[in-house]
Amino acid sequence: MGKEEIILDINVTEKALELVSKKKFQELKTLFSMLNPTDVAQIFEEIPYEGDTLPILFRILPKEMASDVFIEMDNDCQAALIKAFTDKELKDVLDELFVDDAVDLIEEMPAGVVKRILRNTDPETRRVINQILQYPDDSAGSIMTTEYVRLEKEMTVEQAFARIKLTGADKETIYTCFVTDERRLLLGLITVRQLLLAERTEILGDIMETNIISVDTFEDKEAAAQILSKYDFSVVPVVDKEKRLVGIITFDDALDVMEEEATEDIAKMSAVTPTDKPYLKTGVFETWKSRVPWLLLLMISATFTGLIITSFESALASYVILTAYIPMLMDTGGNSGSQASVTIIRALSLGDVEFSDLPRIIWKEIRVAVLCGGTLAVANFAKLMLFDQIGMAVSLVVCGTMLVTVIVAKFVGCTLPLLANKIGFDPTVMASPFITTIVDAISLFIYFTIATSVLGL
Repeated sequence: MGKEEIILDINVTEKALELVSKKKFQELKTLFSMLNPTDVAQIFEEIPYEGDTLPILFRILPKEMASDVFIEMDNDCQAALIKAFTDKELKDVLDELFVDDAVDLIEEMPAGVVKRILRNTDPETRRVINQILQYPDDSAGSIMTTEYVRLEKEMTVEQAFARIKLTGADKETIYTCFVTDERRLLLGLITVRQLLLAERTEILGDIMETNIISVDTFEDKEAAAQILSKYDFSVVPVVDKEKRLVGIITFDDALDVMEEEATEDIAKMSAVTPTDKPYLKTGVFETWKSRVPWLLLLMISATFTGLIITSFESALASYVILTAYIPMLMDTGGNSGSQASVTIIRALSLGDVEFSDLPRIIWKEIRVAVLCGGTLAVANFAKLMLFDQIGMAVSLVVCGTMLVTVIVAKFVGCTLPLLANKIGFDPTVMASPFITTIVDAISLFIYFTIATSVLGL
């Protein structure tokens, strides 16, 4: 069976279970060896955790693949396997994991499982794991690995290759190597490409790059990930306050951070408490807890719109037709505010804008709002006059309100995220739901104020 044929087989999980039941372990081992570890991990996640099927499947994996499959599994699958492992099996898997992967595993496991994991790691690895776990969850230190190739500036290229060959098998990456002194002060870096193109007798200190961009252990991990993205690095060094090299962050860890942050931002922008569990593995009660507080808060804040409508009951009684256009005006205002807020939130997350840019942002958004509001007002005026035929005065009220509402909504939408970020709040909280609720109340107030003035109510 060819690799493409296996990948295209949508019943690969059922085939694996069938081979297990028939005890055709050699065929099963061949099947798994021709798949990517990530795909094998997905198969494992679809298998019931009860019984001995899961550990049997894991035990027949090729040794060189087992740890890669294990680290790609979700937390529940990993926990089920750890429970079924003997201490020797657990130690064999842990010995193959990079330190940062071991830290990620420990952070997601229950206390009892963590104790067993630490008990089955060697003292040096345990020390490094405990060191990394002391860093804040959102820091660069919490996602770094200490497994990197360290060279000295006095080495020749030939000696550097000998060091890489001797120690590289246990390192997260060997393509970028770091040059330090005896106190581990970061002096420079050099790539394998540079080493390959250099003469064997050249000294590293003469050919290494000394203009190094690094991150501090306590720097925000999202900022570290953005550095990798901005400069197209595959790895960035992590240093302590004394500029000593303590670890590295690789691009795969940065991708995980960016995915995690994007998922969290999307959740907050949708008024949902973020969770790290997949949707189908999040219970109904847990999902309810993540949504209902925000819904209650938004419901309470939305009562202001009801108060405004109540205070203008007499105006609505005189011109009942005004009621028909309330939803349109509120929706237009909310949508306009959301456009501005989402744009600014994204620009903040990318580092494109900061609070000092507020005057320029407001000036730009006001001009955009005038163009958008004017276009909508003209189009709506034509509709009201030609199709609704409600009269000039009411048409002017509705269209005038639309223009002013769009301007105000864009102003609110661009300023609130910047203000929230300035005072230390997450700007994503000021996204669609909150902006919409605020602008709804404002648009109603503008509507009835203009109606009162123009129609003489």
